[in-house]
Amino acid sequence: MDSTTMVLVLALGNLALCSMLFFFDYGAPRAPALASWGLSKQVQAAAWILLALGGARVVPEPLALPGGWALLIGGVALESAALWETAHRRRLQRAMVPLALGAVFIFLVSYWIDPLGLRTLAAALILGAFYLLGAAALARGWHRASMLQRALAVVTALLALLVAARGILVLVMPDGWRWLSHDLLRQLSTIAFYLLMLVNGFGWLLLARERLQADLARLETLDLVTEAPNRRGFFNALAPWMALARRPGSPTALVVLDLDSFKRVNEGYGHPAGDVVLRHVADLCKRQLRDSDLLGRLVGGEFALLLPRTGAEEAMLVAERMRAAIEATPVKTERALISMTASFGVTTIRPDDSNVTLFGRAGAAMRAAKEAGRNAIRLAPRETVPEA
Repeated sequence: MDSTTMVLVLALGNLALCSMLFFFDYGAPRAPALASWGLSKQVQAAAWILLALGGARVVPEPLALPGGWALLIGGVALESAALWETAHRRRLQRAMVPLALGAVFIFLVSYWIDPLGLRTLAAALILGAFYLLGAAALARGWHRASMLQRALAVVTALLALLVAARGILVLVMPDGWRWLSHDLLRQLSTIAFYLLMLVNGFGWLLLARERLQADLARLETLDLVTEAPNRRGFFNALAPWMALARRPGSPTALVVLDLDSFKRVNEGYGHPAGDVVLRHVADLCKRQLRDSDLLGRLVGGEFALLLPRTGAEEAMLVAERMRAAIEATPVKTERALISMTASFGVTTIRPDDSNVTLFGRAGAAMRAAKEAGRNAIRLAPRETVPEA
């Protein structure tokens, strides 16, 4: 396949990616990074079309070649900027614009000095550098990244080095070396561009889908009002501590708290005010916890606290701090200043516990606190069998 055909394939491939992106999540709001990436593919498609038209003598070479390569440099820089935006490094993202303008200027000067040698050297090194910057964005947070993201970072970096190698070899070996001719280098570089188009194009779409699935999985275990684990998320986190309770070691405490008269808040002030109360209480409770502790919202105004390596007496002190903080800190809503209290039930995980017996015991202690006048704390008796 000759170079003109390969350039045409690159042009059509980028256009196909643009059309796929247009229909990807059609009608849904687009993230800024996705919009920037789509624009980069459009610019790259225009660049390859211009280069293909120049190779086919449809557009004069003095216009097609510098214009096409300048557009390609800008498009790859935009792609790198979109990757840095996805990596939440806005400073590096914004730096891509002046870098791209400077790179285009250097390329045009090189083209004016030497339309063949320096042009090839500048284009290969500049494009390889921008692709490497994109690979660095993909590699950021390597230990937390998925295998797909890691693979994309490695493959992009290798192909970027292959693109840059053409410019380096032209510089150090102007006449080629044995079988490694300039024509072969050009073909290998074009193949690298083709693979980069496929890897970055389909890789981006797969990454977007992977992140969407991860967000959906996270939402299944997260309470959106308080941003604490919901019932399912809390039980998932509790499971390993239930297993550890069967072995000798430090105790693990469970605290169940229920906001007193929370129903009247929703009925009297509306559910938006109730959500404000829930967020306020969750924030107060989190301030009293260690990094290893966990707060979860079970249902309505009921929360649960998991306190690893904590005995009953220590858990009572934690509950008392929370009770006092909730009582002393009214909640400011749009309609009123609402005073709240909470009742607490405290227990520790036993070796023979199940979720039913554990929460039954803590719930019974919490109901005893309510029967004692609310705004109180009760410790579940050790010798009694809890009601389910």
